[in-house]
Amino acid sequence: MDLHRYQSQSLGTLFGVTNRLSRRTWEHREGAKAGFASKYQCKKLVYYEHYRDIRDAIARESQLKKWSRAKKINLLNRMNPAWNDLGADVLQDP
Repeated sequence: MDLHRYQSQSLGTLFGVTNRLSRRTWEHREGAKAGFASKYQCKKLVYYEHYRDIRDAIARESQLKKWSRAKKINLLNRMNPAWNDLGADVLQDP
């Protein structure tokens, strides 16, 4: 299980949990599913964490969603200072 965060050009963000990060990254980039991600063009994978248990990933997602914007930005700056797109690292054919 993977916890992920996508970033849009307009600084919209999306945290979520998936069991296949490569497929989910492809879906975001291609706009394959209607919803927040496609509406706000959240295509850039800037952060992810891997978990063996879905319950742990969901708990972490809930924790991060409660954090202030400043705290989330601080986490990203520590883990991915340039906010590079990490999608190429995980992207495979869905």
